[in-house]
Amino acid sequence: MTQSTDTSEKDLDLTVVVPLLNEEESLRPLMDRINRAIDETNLAYEVVFVDDGSTDGSPEVLTELHAASSNVRVIQFRRNFGKAAAYTAGFEESRGRIIITMDADLQDDPAEIPALVAKLDEGYDLVSGWKQKRHDPLGKTVPSKFFNWVTGRVSGIDIHDFNCGLKAYRREVTRDVKIYGELHRYIPVLADLEGYRVSEIPVQHHARQFGTTKYGWSRLFKGFLDLLTVMYLGRYMERPLHLFGAVGILMCGLGVLINGYIASLWFRTGSIQHRYPLLSLGTLLMVLGVQVICTGLIGDMIARSANAREIYNIQRILR
Repeated sequence: MTQSTDTSEKDLDLTVVVPLLNEEESLRPLMDRINRAIDETNLAYEVVFVDDGSTDGSPEVLTELHAASSNVRVIQFRRNFGKAAAYTAGFEESRGRIIITMDADLQDDPAEIPALVAKLDEGYDLVSGWKQKRHDPLGKTVPSKFFNWVTGRVSGIDIHDFNCGLKAYRREVTRDVKIYGELHRYIPVLADLEGYRVSEIPVQHHARQFGTTKYGWSRLFKGFLDLLTVMYLGRYMERPLHLFGAVGILMCGLGVLINGYIASLWFRTGSIQHRYPLLSLGTLLMVLGVQVICTGLIGDMIARSANAREIYNIQRILR
C-alpha cells in the first residue's frame, strides 16, 4: 500500500467517487471538468478513483493524477470485481458528508454536481440523475428504458432512470445501503426500502468519446433477477419464513384439500375411481409444502447468523 503525505482525516463537504475500467483516455479531461465544476462552489472536496482491474494505462494515469493533486485518492483492485464492489470500496474510503458517483467515460457531466447538491439540500437523501436525452446506441438505450419501466412498476418508486451513474448521496445512505453482485443499479430502491427520501433531476448526457460501452442487452436478464433479489432483501431478508412459510402453507393446504377429496371418495364408494394422478398431485403438494417451509426455517437461521464480508481484493491505495 502506497500513501501520499496528505493523511488528514477530517470530514470534507464532498467526495466524488469514480469507478472505472479501462478508461485511460478519459481520466485527465474528467479530472479537469470535476475541478472546474466544484471549484466554483467553494466546497472542500476530494475525488476517489476506484480502478476495477484495468488492463490499459489507467493505473499509470491515476498515479500521475494523485501525484499532481492532494485531493485525489486512488483504490486499485487486483482484478475486475464489478461496479458494486467498486462503489463499496469507494464509499468506505470517502470522507465527504455528501458523496457523488459518476462514470469515468465522460458521458456524465460534472457540471451537474452543484444542481445535485442543491436538490439534496431540499431535504432528500439520494438524488439520481435522469438522462432525458441519451447519446447511446440502441443496444444500450432500449434495454435500459425497458429495465427502468419494469423497475419503477415493481418497486413503486417514481423515478425514470435507476441506473444513471450520476447520483448524489448523504453519507449515511452509503453507510446503510449494502450492495454486492450487480445490485448497484438498484441503489435508489434499496435506499427507499431503508426509509431514505429519493428524488431525481434531469441531467446532461454526452456521447462516449473514447472506447466502447461495456453494457447492453446481455445484462437485461440478470438485471431482472437482481430486481427479485432486491425486493426479497427489502421485504423478507429478516423474516424469510414469512415468504417461504406462506408459500409452503398454501401448497400444503391444496395438497390436504386434494387428498381429503380422495379420502372422501374412498369412504363413500370403496375406491378412488381411478383418480391416481390427482392423489399423486395432492401428495406431491404436501411434501413440497413441507420442504418449502423447512427452507424458510433454514433461511431464518442463516439470516440471524450471516456476517457481511468484503467482496473485493485491493492491490494498493493512494491517499
